[in-house]
Amino acid sequence: MSKYYVNKFLYQVDRDPELLAAYKADPAGLVERWEDEYGRWLGAGNRVEQTTWLSFTDDERTALVEHDYTTLFELGAHFFLTLTIFIAIYNDDYEAQSGPLAFQREYAQKLSHWVGRDYPTVAL
Repeated sequence: MSKYYVNKFLYQVDRDPELLAAYKADPAGLVERWEDEYGRWLGAGNRVEQTTWLSFTDDERTALVEHDYTTLFELGAHFFLTLTIFIAIYNDDYEAQSGPLAFQREYAQKLSHWVGRDYPTVAL
């Protein structure tokens, strides 16, 4: 896993309203577009230097497309980045159905099997 690459995706998409809306509407399309247009550029906003060695693994791509934050966490994606991006995507829908903090409660429940265990490392 390229934790850096996955975390870069989560960070960048969460902070760009257009990318976030595209990720919610068409996850597969946005993941592919992000890799082509954003992912291989080095540095934030730097359009000078690209890398050819970064890419998602099949497991990473599948988890991103399926919004599978449990798998992303288990692969070592940073827990705060997975939480914040999926709050941005799901919070309004969950709150409308189940009240405040509904998504956060689901997130905690789906990761509850990690209680008492060492979390997957987020170190690169």
